[in-house]
Amino acid sequence: MERKIRVLVGKPGLDGHDRGAMVVARAYRDAGMEVVYSGLHRTPEELARMAVEEDVDVVALSILSGAHGTLVPKVIEHLKKEKGGALDVLVLVGGVIPHDDIPALKAAGVAEVFGPGTSTEEIVEYTRTHVREKRAS
Repeated sequence: MERKIRVLVGKPGLDGHDRGAMVVARAYRDAGMEVVYSGLHRTPEELARMAVEEDVDVVALSILSGAHGTLVPKVIEHLKKEKGGALDVLVLVGGVIPHDDIPALKAAGVAEVFGPGTSTEEIVEYTRTHVREKRAS
């Protein structure tokens, strides 16, 4: 039997709005995935450590503060340090991310960015498909 997909839903930085993160976490749970919620105001180091300790397949970051250009690359940098240089988890970002900022986030290691209005079904399906691909490779 295949192991359930494990997702860390993280809120980096000083952003205090977690409604979207909670909606996505619920959608993941309803889809049969195991979800770990970081709570608010986490540092990139804390999120990376949590991802390793919880042995997650996915780190789903929710950012509404505008600090995505700084915080997301730092989370990825710390994930690589924690994992010995490899980024073997799927990193997803959701929130109000300007379209022009998406290429830099993807260049830093983000697999996909989901903006306002994205359906939870799309997020869940993307996650399932890409975790399966990662596991198969």
